[in-house]
Amino acid sequence: MSLGGSTAEVRLTPSIKVLVLEVHHGSLGIARSLGRQGVEVHGLDADPDNLAWPSRYWGGRHVFDLLGAGPERSLEHLRELSKTQLGAGTLLIPTSDEAALFVAKHADELAEHYTFARQKPELIEALTSKESNYRLAKDAGVPVPHTEFPKSLADVEAFCADATFPVMLKGISGRRLYERTGRRMLMVETVGELLRAYEEMEDPESPNLMLQEYIPGGDDSIWMFNGYFDADSVCRCAFTGRKLRQTPPHFGATSLGVCQPNDTVRDTTIQFMQDIGYTGILDIGYRYDARDGQYKLLDPNPRIGSTFRLFVGHDGMDVVRYLYMDKTGQPLPESRLRDGRRWFVEENDIFTFAAYRHEGILTPWEWIKSYRGVEESAWFALDDLAPFRHHAVGIAKRIARKLTGT
Repeated sequence: MSLGGSTAEVRLTPSIKVLVLEVHHGSLGIARSLGRQGVEVHGLDADPDNLAWPSRYWGGRHVFDLLGAGPERSLEHLRELSKTQLGAGTLLIPTSDEAALFVAKHADELAEHYTFARQKPELIEALTSKESNYRLAKDAGVPVPHTEFPKSLADVEAFCADATFPVMLKGISGRRLYERTGRRMLMVETVGELLRAYEEMEDPESPNLMLQEYIPGGDDSIWMFNGYFDADSVCRCAFTGRKLRQTPPHFGATSLGVCQPNDTVRDTTIQFMQDIGYTGILDIGYRYDARDGQYKLLDPNPRIGSTFRLFVGHDGMDVVRYLYMDKTGQPLPESRLRDGRRWFVEENDIFTFAAYRHEGILTPWEWIKSYRGVEESAWFALDDLAPFRHHAVGIAKRIARKLTGT
C-alpha cells in the first residue's frame, strides 16, 4: 500500500494561482495534486477550523461564507482577493453544486478577474436538480431509475396504489433536504412508512421530495465516471471505476473505490455530455441493474467530485490537472486508466465497516484484505501529515463518543 505521490508523472508548468471554492477532503486532494506540481493553491471556506487547513499545500487560507454572504458581497470579496492576493487570471475551482452554479451565474463579472470553465447556468441548474436531470437524461435516451415527483400527499397515496417496495425517498435538492431533515435520502419498506416519512420530511410550501425505484445490488454495483470536457465539449480524459463501500452505508459517498474500465459507462457519459454541450470537470454515477443489464444514471455532479483522486492515470494525471493545463494553454496528454488502483476515506470507511460488520456482511479479515491495491487515501499523505493528525483526533473523539454513548 502506497500513500504518497505518483511516479513518472507528467509535469505541468505553473503559471497562475488556483482558488478552491469550499474546502473538504476532496479540496485537500486538489491542493496536494496541484501543489506537488508547484502550483500555488488557495482555499476559501466558511469554517475557520476546517480540518483540511493544516496542509502544507495551501498557499493561502481565506475564511469567507461564499454561499451565505449573498451574491454582491461574495463577488466583491472575490474581486478584492484577486486584486490584493491572487492576481489576475487565477483559476477558480468550485467543489459543490451551489458553488458551481454561483460561478456559472456570475461568469461575466468573474471573468474580469478569474479563469474558469465557462458553463451555461441553465445547464448546471438542470444537472443539479434531480427532477430536471431525470428529464434531461430520458430525453437523451440515457437509462434512469423510474422516478415520480409528487406535489402532495395525495400524489404519494396514488403512487402507492401500484408501487413496488422498497422505494427510495430523496430530495430533488439534496442540500435543501439535508438542511431541513439531516438526511439526504431514505429507503422505505412499506406504504405506511412512506406516508409517514413524506409528511415528516416534505416542505409543503416548496415540495422537494421525489420517489425513486430501488435498484437491488450492493455498493459495488455503483459505477463512476470522472472526466474533463474542453470548451468544445470534447472529452479530453475519461476514467471509470466502482464503489466498493460507501458512507452512509449503502446510500452515500465513496468510502472505498477502485478504478476499473467500463466502456458502457464511459461511452454513455461522453455521448450524453456532448449532446447537451457540457464543459469542464464532471463526476457522475450509475447503478448497474442486474434485472435488465442496464447502467442507470444516478447523480451527476457538474464540477469536481470529492472522489477525484481515485481516478489517477498511469502518468499521474487527474481531472484537476487536465483543467489546469487546458486553461493555461498547455498540451494535454492522453492518460490511461490504472486498472485496480484503490482509494479510500479513512474515517468514513471505519464507520462503514462497523455498520457492515454489525449487519454480518463484512468480516474484519475481509475488510483488511479490501485494502490491497490502495495507493492513496483522502487524509493521510507521507509528505503532508498535518491534516491526518488533526483528522485522527476527530476520529478518536467520535469513536470514544460511540463507545461511551455520550
